[in-house]
Amino acid sequence: MNYNLTQQVKRKQKKYFKLLSRLMVIFAIIFVILGIIFQNGYFMPAFLMAALYYFFTIWGDKAYEYNFENEQFSIDVIRGKRRRKTEQVLYYKNIEVVAPPDHEAVAKYKKNGGTEQIRKYDYTSYEDDIPYYTMIVYKDREKIKLLLDLEEETLRFLKIRYPMKVFLQ
Repeated sequence: MNYNLTQQVKRKQKKYFKLLSRLMVIFAIIFVILGIIFQNGYFMPAFLMAALYYFFTIWGDKAYEYNFENEQFSIDVIRGKRRRKTEQVLYYKNIEVVAPPDHEAVAKYKKNGGTEQIRKYDYTSYEDDIPYYTMIVYKDREKIKLLLDLEEETLRFLKIRYPMKVFLQ
């Protein structure tokens, strides 16, 4: 049985992201004008401000892509709408549990109050109206905790495939 489910999640930008990026552009323009009018020494801060803006937009704009295919699923991080890196490649057979964060199946993995401390990876959008799920999975003989924004279709697929490991809201 071959299948391929792909889901993309865009990370919500911080409140100050647009303000800071506009300020960087404005300061770069001011430094260029000052360099033209007064002294060439103002071109260096203009160049540095433009470089800062470039890297700020790359690291500030983040999206995730979940790809569920055959026996494995992967999570890619997309920065600046053009730089893609595969962060996680995991197998379905290694899933321990998928549940909402307040479900009793994942209660022992909570940050404060849980009995087991494991490494956490957050691949959510930070949107208040989108529910996220906690996935506990083994990777290289180590348990890890993934926070994911899973769509209904993906949840139904996982629930059909692993009914005893997937808990819905």
